[in-house]
Amino acid sequence: MEAEAAESPPGGVGAALSCFSFNQDCTSLAIGTKAGYKLFSLSSVEHLDQVHGSNEIPDVYIVERLFSSSLVVVVSHSKPRQMNVYHFKKGTEICNYSYSSNILSIRLNRQRLLVCLEEAIYIHNIKDMKLLKTILDIPANPTGLCALSINHSNSYVAYPGSLTTGEIVLYDGHSLKTVCTIAAHEGTLAAIAFNALGSKLASASEKGTVIRVFSVPDGQKLYEFRRGMKRYVTISSLVFSMDSQFLCASSNTETVHIFKLEHLTNSRPEEPSTWTGYMGKMFMAASNYLPTQVSDMMNQDRAFATGRLNFSGQRNICTLSTIQKLPRLLVASSDGHLYIYNLDPQDGGECVLIKTHSLLSSGTTEENKENDLRPSLPQSYAATVARPSTWSASTVPGYSEDGGALRGEIIPEHEFATGPVCLDDENEFPPINLCRGSQKGKTKQS
Repeated sequence: MEAEAAESPPGGVGAALSCFSFNQDCTSLAIGTKAGYKLFSLSSVEHLDQVHGSNEIPDVYIVERLFSSSLVVVVSHSKPRQMNVYHFKKGTEICNYSYSSNILSIRLNRQRLLVCLEEAIYIHNIKDMKLLKTILDIPANPTGLCALSINHSNSYVAYPGSLTTGEIVLYDGHSLKTVCTIAAHEGTLAAIAFNALGSKLASASEKGTVIRVFSVPDGQKLYEFRRGMKRYVTISSLVFSMDSQFLCASSNTETVHIFKLEHLTNSRPEEPSTWTGYMGKMFMAASNYLPTQVSDMMNQDRAFATGRLNFSGQRNICTLSTIQKLPRLLVASSDGHLYIYNLDPQDGGECVLIKTHSLLSSGTTEENKENDLRPSLPQSYAATVARPSTWSASTVPGYSEDGGALRGEIIPEHEFATGPVCLDDENEFPPINLCRGSQKGKTKQS
């Protein structure tokens, strides 16, 4: 699962990292700094292995890796309208695209690549980087808030549908049509996230007190969790565990909350045998006659487990991952550290901090071995110059019908590969062919 510090301006006072993101299956961490970017493998608790690092592009504020592949997408402050796609093990730029305004976030799975601007979302076919759709009829989205299902068989997209309320638009990235709108919160949205299968969607508002989970694609509410009642917080990341049993939320406070998505049952429990059990049953029955807001508050579930941070007020992201066969809570913070906790999946409670890693002085680069628990496949890359399919003026603002840029626009250079490119280290991702026609350009070779 992916989580990214896109809700706040990159950098900030005292921030060592300008951005950080976990990859789609939580096996890798990417960080961006003023000097460039780094990729780390998350296969060990004791050792944080740096997979790759680059100083070619300074002042990086977006870096996203596609699963455990060699494909990485980078955006820098020096060219905030340009997206660069690299095959980092070969040291080659696959392509770069320029847009009409600053890029705020990037989302990708094995079929689609999303580029989110403040007033538009571009959907690319990741196999050839062809632009499939530009969603223009969206409200201003200054944080670039959007989500993409990592399950490429559905590729659902979610983004805010209102400036004043927490409405979510659910969009089908395959059929390129709107599926439904979900009235998720009264206040504006702060975070949205799909589970690994793309069958559930979690959301939180700017108040940060209530987190809701909806079914996909029908948009029915399944769960409602209360993060807290005493104070409003800023939710910085929201992520499901890969098995969809848990939902994790981090904020600008010192507490990370983990909720358990237990199966709902229609069977009625046995009559309570104790006075406490009897009163509990009567209390819940009485909630049916109370005002809706009070009744909802009584029926909301609290956190199943929590992780305590030794800081507050810093940007951070969290994820839930299985490392060395045990469930772990991982938190990366803008001060340049990764915190690893043990999570008890049965009893929950407070998670135990077991390791802290520095992200700025960690490990040596391993180009040929990622210390991964899963086998990798050999990669091949035949570099050549190519030209993508024509973009129409009706689809892409600022471009003419013959695919060229209008006056005042930057003409993007595209560099692709003609041969099949094995972008992923897993068998489930087939080879990709990134080629369309030909065009003058340069190919970066290591």
